[in-house]
Amino acid sequence: MNFDPKDLSDKTLIKFYKNLLKPRMIEEKMLILLRQGKIGKWFSGIGQEAIAVGTTLAMRPEEYILPMHRNLGVFTSRDIPLSRLMAQWQGKSSGFTKGRDRSFHFGTQQYKIVGMISHLGPQLALADGIALADTLRNEKNATLVFTGEGATSEGDFHEALNVAAVWDLPVIFIIENNAYGLSTPTNEQYRCKNLVDRAIGYGMEGHQIDGNNILEVYHTINDIALDIREKPRPVLVECMTFRMRGHEEASGTKYIPQELFTEWEKKDPVKNFEEYLLNEQILDQQLVSEIRAEFKLEIDAEIELAFAEDEIVADTSIEVTDMYAPYSPSAIEVADDATKTDKRYIDAISDGLRQSMQKFPELVIMGQDIAEYGGAFKITQGFVEEFGKGRVRNTPICESAIVGAALGLSIKGYKAVMEMQFADFVTCGFNQIINNLAKTHYRWAEKADVVIRMPTGAGTGAGPFHSQSNEAWFTKTPGLKVVYPAFPSDAKGLLSAAIDDPNPVLFFEHKYLYRAIAEPVYDDYFTIEIGRAKMLRQGEQISIITYGLGVHWAIEYLNEHQEISADLIDLRSLQPWDKNAVEISVKKTGRVLILHEDTLTGGFGGEISAHIAEHCFEYLDAPVKRCASLDTAIPMNKALEDNFLAKARLHDQISSLLNY
Repeated sequence: MNFDPKDLSDKTLIKFYKNLLKPRMIEEKMLILLRQGKIGKWFSGIGQEAIAVGTTLAMRPEEYILPMHRNLGVFTSRDIPLSRLMAQWQGKSSGFTKGRDRSFHFGTQQYKIVGMISHLGPQLALADGIALADTLRNEKNATLVFTGEGATSEGDFHEALNVAAVWDLPVIFIIENNAYGLSTPTNEQYRCKNLVDRAIGYGMEGHQIDGNNILEVYHTINDIALDIREKPRPVLVECMTFRMRGHEEASGTKYIPQELFTEWEKKDPVKNFEEYLLNEQILDQQLVSEIRAEFKLEIDAEIELAFAEDEIVADTSIEVTDMYAPYSPSAIEVADDATKTDKRYIDAISDGLRQSMQKFPELVIMGQDIAEYGGAFKITQGFVEEFGKGRVRNTPICESAIVGAALGLSIKGYKAVMEMQFADFVTCGFNQIINNLAKTHYRWAEKADVVIRMPTGAGTGAGPFHSQSNEAWFTKTPGLKVVYPAFPSDAKGLLSAAIDDPNPVLFFEHKYLYRAIAEPVYDDYFTIEIGRAKMLRQGEQISIITYGLGVHWAIEYLNEHQEISADLIDLRSLQPWDKNAVEISVKKTGRVLILHEDTLTGGFGGEISAHIAEHCFEYLDAPVKRCASLDTAIPMNKALEDNFLAKARLHDQISSLLNY
């Protein structure tokens, strides 16, 4: 192995050696503890330390690194105390996730590290968002993110690299090619000769280097980082290495030919660098022994600190509260004599979005065709002229990467609004929403200040892929908020509130209502508290609980049947939802109809019905009824679509309930 120190001093080379040796010694201790049954699982990076250490030493402390589960050297090179890392691995409260996650599934703003989720690829897009924030602020930083050769097969890899290339983001994408994804060798993972060749397809620079040579790693990354800080652009670096242990210790290594271990043992990054320093008389055996003895004392002491820490005592209130970032919602009212203007539903949304852009200079909106074109529904028309293309960003067709980039922006202190062109397309970003946005605060106390706008619903003959009501996919996911306004005023006030809130919000806006309804709406900025229902009508016979287009179906029906005395509740928000308002109404009328556009099975009405049965049973004079759409996909033909929608069954359901 050829080591070229270039202009590095002997003192610096010794520092590099210490940084390289420390994670190796920690891992060797972990293997002992594993055999003793004192830890339950371990993902070893033995043989790969030069990549984690060399890249980290090349980055400035204020620059973010997004490592994976075999990158202990990132954490130790950023000087994170081993006692905290050990507490994290042991599920102790002084760890970074309060016992809620394991291994390196955590982040820390203090050390500018953002850990992975088990799905691997999604973290690449977070790096895009972090780098975008640096670019928008003209902060000359680079961001470094890791992935493995196996994860390069994920769509998230391709989406993140494409976005970084299109937007000239200063991201260094590191591929740790260690030859095996668990037990699957590279010849079953991809067919290109070298993974670095994929850089060509994205129009970006690529390098393949010896991942076991710490100086080659350091100099390569240092040179790239220096360059892209001044001339922002992404770079792909493939680090060739080998995994000397199992995927995790329990999986073993029997599937790997022994000759590969023999070959790569000769390329051990720690032994080779130590031998080089000894040969160059930069180190001597006495100093090596002293360094090892010092580390051993430190490692043993830090581990004992973590072991001595008390076990966590579960507190349900803390667990529930920590799903969301702290936020004190306060409705921002406007004066009674403030001006109102007739606004359509679509205009009110546009108005709320524009005023939020004015209120929050670090709010960025992203989506397909939202810039000069103004979006598929023209909600952002004129925004580029007012706010510029930096803050109003057309995106490639890659929903997962843009949700991830939105989270990356939030990590750097921005707010982000992403427009799903249609709510149906959210499936392509589902993992990022469910496993990243929703869980980030619970896992490591970091906010996810992201709003995803969801043009939704049927009634326009758009068929199975542009008409779904999919709000129930998200109402069951802790950590998300779900809002679904039915009127222009609510749409503006709730969108403003959603953007103000530091938590992830799915904001459903019904396409059929965009240009179908209008009402006087305050011209000034205002918010409406998320989670508060609105009583639209009051009566004695029946409670109709609904939201979205169902509100207008109910109003139309009650207008046509003046003989019915009904409470009509517009929930407006589904997560959280206003249980108190519903209970008060049910206890008064004793009869309940839950109406929604979504399908019957699995629709949000089932949750409301269960709550009423549990908490208001003794007040009921009839079974709780649900009026929902058919359990089929949504047809395009108008006659078929009308038959599909819940409105077709509304009269029969109300009549049945009143006559019970």
